This record gives sequence, C-alpha cells and structure tokens, in this order.
Amino acid sequence: MLFSRHSRYSTHTPAEEIKKRLIGQHVKIHDMDFEIFDKDGMLKIIPHAEQITYIKTLPITHVEFRGQGNTTNVHITSKMRKIDKGGPLIVLFFCVFLFVAALFMLAYIKEEGFEIYAYPLIGASVLVFLIFWLKLESGYFDYVRKIRKFVKDASKEPSIAVAH
Repeated sequence: MLFSRHSRYSTHTPAEEIKKRLIGQHVKIHDMDFEIFDKDGMLKIIPHAEQITYIKTLPITHVEFRGQGNTTNVHITSKMRKIDKGGPLIVLFFCVFLFVAALFMLAYIKEEGFEIYAYPLIGASVLVFLIFWLKLESGYFDYVRKIRKFVKDASKEPSIAVAH
C-alpha cells in the first residue's frame, strides 16, 4: 500500500547472530520507545505508545532473514499500525476528491467563468497533499528510516583491527 515500505539487503553476518544482537533491544526514536522481539522466526519491532497522549502515526516493522550460503538476505517491511491508518486515509481521499471534482468542473461544465472555482480547488488539493506528505516524511517515514538504519547497523560485521 501507499504507506508500506520494503527494504532488502544482504550481509555476511549469520541470521542467528543478528537476531542475538537485536532481540530484547529497545530503540529510542524521537522520545518513542520501540521493542524488538522474535515471533515465528521473524523479528517484530513494535512501538510502545501507551504513554503517548497525543496523536502519532507509528510503524510496525517485520524483519525476515533468509540464509543463502555464507550470506544472509534481510527483508525489512514497515507498515502503518491499523489504528493509525484512518486519519491519513481520510486526508488522502479528501485530496483526491478535491482534485477529481476540479477536473470534473473543468471537463464537463462549460459555463463562462466557472474556472474561477476549479483552479483554487486544484491548488487546495495539491497544497493539502504536500503539507500532509511533508508531515508524514518528518514523522512516520522518519521512524521507518531510523528503524531500518538501526537494523542495518546491527547486522554489520564487527570491524577487525589490524595492528602495524
């Protein structure tokens, strides 16, 4: 869907080692605590939103591991919590409705001067969508990016120091 994000990468670190590094950890992003636990062979990263009194759109992230020879393929999937989907979907449908209504006005209503109503509707729909998307980028998608970075950092091989 529109709010889901997928990421795949390969690493030489074994899946069990990555799981050991991550299970039981807590990730703190923007004063929000995310807990990592194992369920059915995949890792789940769930936000602790019980203490939040204001509205936040938060992701639930699944991390799957598939070993192939000496590499591990990691698949990270982040999606919006079901309880959080309502607000963004309403804003999205509102923007689409305004845009389609304005296009309908331009295409089918041929009265003189009716464009004066259609163009502001198009502008309003684009403006509301841009503000909505920028808020998602600074909130929800920022959580997704930082969780993905945390998992990637945990799956990196420890560097070996070479003495001269």
